Amino acid sequence: MEEEATDGGLVFYPMDQFLVEPLFGGDTINWWTPTNATLWMFIAVLSIAALFMLGTRGRAVIPTRTQSMVELLYGFIYKMVEDVAGKDGLKFFPYIFTLFLFIFFANFLALIPASFSPTSQIAVTAFLALAVFLTVITVGLVKNGASFLGLFWVTSAPLALRPVLAIIELISFFVRPVSHSVRLAGAITAGHAVMKVFAAFAAAALIAPIAIGGMVAIYALEVLVAAIQAYVFTILTCVYLKDALHPHH
Repeated sequence: MEEEATDGGLVFYPMDQFLVEPLFGGDTINWWTPTNATLWMFIAVLSIAALFMLGTRGRAVIPTRTQSMVELLYGFIYKMVEDVAGKDGLKFFPYIFTLFLFIFFANFLALIPASFSPTSQIAVTAFLALAVFLTVITVGLVKNGASFLGLFWVTSAPLALRPVLAIIELISFFVRPVSHSVRLAGAITAGHAVMKVFAAFAAAALIAPIAIGGMVAIYALEVLVAAIQAYVFTILTCVYLKDALHPHH
């Protein structure tokens, strides 16, 4: 992202930080091209692997700080899956835990100056959301067969309203991956863009103290957003999985 003074004014481009660029130069990006997005996704995966290898290496009765962190993350997501999706949902715990860790680490690594946020890219969040959506449909049909379609038939409503409600439920169901992906990408993009705007205004001497104070406040908010968005994406995955496992509840 660039800021420059032009005729006494300040020009800045808050959205340039989200451009996907090849790591080794050039203008063409193919599916195999290493980019800044793939680099930071790879760093997120490596960070997760490093944390868990270090945290579970000793497995002491009195845990170290790293082991305590790993156990806290594990127990938190395990309890979430059990409470929301039920005992049947625990068989999907490794998948859900992996989703949470990837989004959590990608969000927090993106707060490092000069880093890149993979979860600001709709292509990344859409892939994650579509994977959840297809998993839910597959599990629902395999476990329940045709009775999975009962998810769209509101038996508690009057008979005359049921066809209308079925259409609404069907549309709502297929909109899930859109809202699931856009919510995460939109929240991360908006926060980083606002931080860049405050950083640009910090170059102006008169309002620099206000801009720096605002940037510190926004950064603190983004720390919360990074964790909350990982939590929201994960708990919605559990809710959708519950619908697949128990469509009549």
